[in-house]
Amino acid sequence: MKKGKTPPEQPAAADAAPKDKPAKPQLRRKAAPESNIIAALDIGSSKICCFIAEMRPHGGIEVIGIGHQASRGVKAGTIVDLKAVETAISHAVESAEMMASRQLQGQPIRSVYALVPGVHTKSHQMSVNVKISGHEVSDRDVQGALAHSRGAVQHGRDELVHVIAAGYALDGQRGINDPRGMTGQSLDVLLSPVTAQSTSLRNITAALHQNHLEVDGFCAAPYAAGLATLVEDEKDLGCTVIDMGGGTTSIAVFAQGKLIYSAAIPVGGNHVTSDIARGLTTSVADAERIKTLYGAAHATSTDDGALIDVPPIGEEEPLQPNYIPKSLLVGIIQPRIEETFELVRAKLVDNGINQIAGRRVVLTGGASQLPGLCDIGQLILDKQIRLGRPQRLRGLAEATGGPAFAACAGLLTYAAEHAMDETPRTAQSYNFALPFALHGAFQGNMLQKVTSWLKENW
Repeated sequence: MKKGKTPPEQPAAADAAPKDKPAKPQLRRKAAPESNIIAALDIGSSKICCFIAEMRPHGGIEVIGIGHQASRGVKAGTIVDLKAVETAISHAVESAEMMASRQLQGQPIRSVYALVPGVHTKSHQMSVNVKISGHEVSDRDVQGALAHSRGAVQHGRDELVHVIAAGYALDGQRGINDPRGMTGQSLDVLLSPVTAQSTSLRNITAALHQNHLEVDGFCAAPYAAGLATLVEDEKDLGCTVIDMGGGTTSIAVFAQGKLIYSAAIPVGGNHVTSDIARGLTTSVADAERIKTLYGAAHATSTDDGALIDVPPIGEEEPLQPNYIPKSLLVGIIQPRIEETFELVRAKLVDNGINQIAGRRVVLTGGASQLPGLCDIGQLILDKQIRLGRPQRLRGLAEATGGPAFAACAGLLTYAAEHAMDETPRTAQSYNFALPFALHGAFQGNMLQKVTSWLKENW
C-alpha cells in the first residue's frame, strides 16, 4: 500500500446496539460493506498484527490472510511515533493482503476494525429507565434506551466505544434476559458502557488514514480477548480474562454472558524483559531471547544446576562465556509477575467486582506463556486459571493460533457479528437513572444534550 495524506475528516468509534453494536461517537462511519471480507488490526506494544477473514454464507469465519510485524512507535499501549506506526501497519497489512490475494482478487482492503488498548478505555455502569405504561416491551424500547445511554456517557475527552446491555429489570424484577414481548409499567436497562480517550482513537485513525484505510469500528482489547478465548459457560457463570500484552495487562470480567467490567494496568511482558536486561546487564534483545528460551515464573529444584550464557552488553564477541544459574533469572522474573497479579487483584477488589467475577480466570496474551505463570496467578488471585487460545476461527496457522494473537482473533469475531448490522433510527423520551457515578461529572441539561446528539446522529 502507498501512503498518502490524511483525509480531512476523522472516523469515529463504532455504534452500539442490544448486542453491543459498534459505537459511533464523533467520527463518520462508512457504509456497511457488501463484501463478506472483514479485516482486523491490532496495534500493540510488541507487535502489529492484521488478520483478514472471510465470513461464510452458512456461518463461521475463516482466516485467509495474516500479517504481523514487530511493533515500532508504540510504548505501553500509546502511540509515541506516528510515522513508525504507519510504516509497521503498512508492512503488516501488505503481508496479510498478499496471503489473501486470491480471495481479494488483487484488490487492497479498504477498511479495518481496530483494537483500542485497554489502558485507554474506561468501564462504566449505569441504568436507563423506560416507561412502558402497560404495553409490551418492544425492540424500539430497548434500542431507544441504548441510544439515550450513548448521549449520556459521551463527554469530555472520552468517546463511546461500546454500550453493552448487561441485564434488565421489569417493574423491579431483576434477572430478565430479554424483556421484549413482556408486559409491565417500567423497564430498567442495566448497561456497561465502555469509553475510550478520543486522542487515542484519533491517533489510531490518523495512522490508518495514512495507509488509505478507513475505520469500520473500534473494539476494546480486553473485550476482544474475551470473545476469542471464553466458552459460553464461562461467560454465563462469571469469568475474568487477563490479557497480558507487551506494554499493558488488560482485564475483562464477564457474567451472565455479558461484559460487565474492564480495566488495565500499565505493566506487561516488556517490563519483565527490561528487568532482565538491567539485572543481568545484557541488551534488551538478548534479554528477550533469554526470557523466551529459559524464563519461568517460579523456581524449581533444578534451577541452581542449570546454567545460562548471558552475553554482556556492548560486547559483540565476548572473550569467554558469561554463565549464570537459571535461579538468578527466575529470581528477576518472579517479583514482576507477582506484582502484576497483585495489581490485577487490587483492581477487582477496589471496584467491588471480585466476587461477581467468579472463581475462573483465563490468561491470554503473549506474556502469558511463561512456564509457571498460571501457578503464581492461582496462588495470588485465589481462582482457577487456564491458558486461553483463540477459538471458533478456521484457518489460523499454528504460529498465530496461540495466546499472543487472541485479541486480534477476537476482533474478527466482533467484526463478523456487527459488520452488517445497521444502527436503529428510533427514539422516544425516557427518564434517566444513574445509580453509579461515572468518570467525571455531567454538566448542563442532560436532556438537552441527548436531544442534540440524537438530532445530529439520527
